[in-house]
Amino acid sequence: GAWAGSAGTRQCQVLAKITGLVLLRVKWQVWRHVKEKNTIAKIFQQTASKYPEKTALIFQGTGESWTFRQLDEYSNQVANFFYGQGFRSGDVVALFMESRNQYVGLWLGLAKIGVETALVNSNLRMEALLHCITISSSKAVIFGVEMMEGEGSVGLVFISCGKYSTVSSKFQQLSYQGVGVRPSPSTFVPLAMGRSRAPPGQAPAAGPGVLKQDKLFYIYTSGTTGLPKAAIVVNCRYFRMSSLVFYGFRMRPDDVMYNCLPLYHAAGNIVGIGQCLLQGMTIVIRKKFSASHFWEDCVKYNCTIVQYIGEICRYLLNQPYQEVERQHRVRMALGNGLRASIWQEFMARFGIAQVAEFYGATECNCSLGNFDNNVGSCGFNSRILPGVYPIGLVKVDEDTMELIRGPDGVCIRCQPGEPGQLVGRIVKSNPLQHFDGYLNQSATNKKIARDVFTKGDAAYLTGDVLVMDKYGYMYFRDRTGDTFRWKGENVSTTEVEGTLSRILNLTDVVVYGVEIPGIEGKAGMAAIADPDNSCDLETFASELKKALPLYARPVFLRILHEVSKTSTYKFQKMELRKQGFDPSLVKDKLYFLDCRQGRYLPLDQEAFSRIQSGQQKL
Repeated sequence: GAWAGSAGTRQCQVLAKITGLVLLRVKWQVWRHVKEKNTIAKIFQQTASKYPEKTALIFQGTGESWTFRQLDEYSNQVANFFYGQGFRSGDVVALFMESRNQYVGLWLGLAKIGVETALVNSNLRMEALLHCITISSSKAVIFGVEMMEGEGSVGLVFISCGKYSTVSSKFQQLSYQGVGVRPSPSTFVPLAMGRSRAPPGQAPAAGPGVLKQDKLFYIYTSGTTGLPKAAIVVNCRYFRMSSLVFYGFRMRPDDVMYNCLPLYHAAGNIVGIGQCLLQGMTIVIRKKFSASHFWEDCVKYNCTIVQYIGEICRYLLNQPYQEVERQHRVRMALGNGLRASIWQEFMARFGIAQVAEFYGATECNCSLGNFDNNVGSCGFNSRILPGVYPIGLVKVDEDTMELIRGPDGVCIRCQPGEPGQLVGRIVKSNPLQHFDGYLNQSATNKKIARDVFTKGDAAYLTGDVLVMDKYGYMYFRDRTGDTFRWKGENVSTTEVEGTLSRILNLTDVVVYGVEIPGIEGKAGMAAIADPDNSCDLETFASELKKALPLYARPVFLRILHEVSKTSTYKFQKMELRKQGFDPSLVKDKLYFLDCRQGRYLPLDQEAFSRIQSGQQKL
């Protein structure tokens, strides 16, 4: 039908913002940088030349403040040190440390000589940690003092040919990670970059960079095959993700951003730190989110933008009123996952003028932005001119999450109000539509579908279910497949299933996410087949604490005789998800994790009511 009146006008205005101010501008800038053979490291040096004495980074933990000149010099020291150790373009170094200024300087310095950094989640343990280092073919591991007992603020382990026969005994002191390697003390060195003879103002030449193809670093995402996958972040992807946010939400170089998100994630390192490196913005880094000190920090550092994930906003609203929460200069909250039910309350209580909600996975080619503060929406795509940004929602089978196709073999687009999986057409020649994939080619292939919009095309599968309204606004609904989001982290059900199965010596363990009223994401629940009643929950909880980070540990347990399977021996999770943890629906034994006691306690009707009402904290 025809579009007219205020609705049509409103949509055209948003379309103009997206096409005129964001998509076209970023696309033009990408092509310019490609033509000039710029990389992120080279663009940063232009930024540092423009704002040499301006504050680039502030680490809340120590109050340490670095100017752009100091960040440039530190990263040059890193570049010279590793170049002197024989590292060259295409080599990989793993970075395993908590957030602070040095974190940025380390990967940036490596990028200056073309060395790629594997950004390892600092919460990982055992097999997952070893797996991340191994699949990246890292020749060395940089780790912070907080990861081990020892001297110095930063340590380095050399790995010969990717083998673990020469890993240092110092690295083996990461006892709580449980990395089993053969010691060789000679391979550990303190990362004393200050000893480099090269002037700090200079970095070795890395050769001509290519913004479109050159790999910058790897960010690990939940793998449906069990262990984390290394998503490839090329220079171009870093630039476009950071720039789309900057221009789309009308940020300014004189903004000060508060970043308490982990720097091994895209939200913290690209969306956040990218504004510093590319635009000249000051970033305040906090190692870990603190609800009680959040606004205090914002006032202290004169922050104008704060980053969030949905849980952060809820945690802040749960805090008792304090005067400092209205004494700040914050004008924008930037992030994803803010529930519509608390959106306006969050803005009103804390005096936030703009919620800059966006959608985008590390590796996806179909990012969205809510540029006009439409409550509850994670972004917008024009229904008038869908070809401007070729993404869309397509129908999927609710039980199997398989794509539903029409008689012509092409996927069926969703109508307004119909939930569907978000997909983005892959266009290799378009820097905004390219899909760089993962280090594992098999994992890359699983995220690509053929004949989606038209015969012969290819599209990236997000695995996320969204709904679009009649104007083109998108609303997040669910995460398909074998991952769910809890405590701001994507959790791989297959990885958790494997860990539980090893601990319990049981074949059948099923993990899935369940919703809890008023809480973002989904809590992990494990259905464990235990026909002999041999499961010792005390020992189980103790072993689980050693093997998995807190966010990956199941919040609920369901102990049953056997788990139903399909004819192809796949677990049937749909019915388990629907029944959840309600004891009136589930006749099996149920337990919940009491985090304060670190134990699993019986989940009866009384405990269920406390959880539903929010009295029982999880």
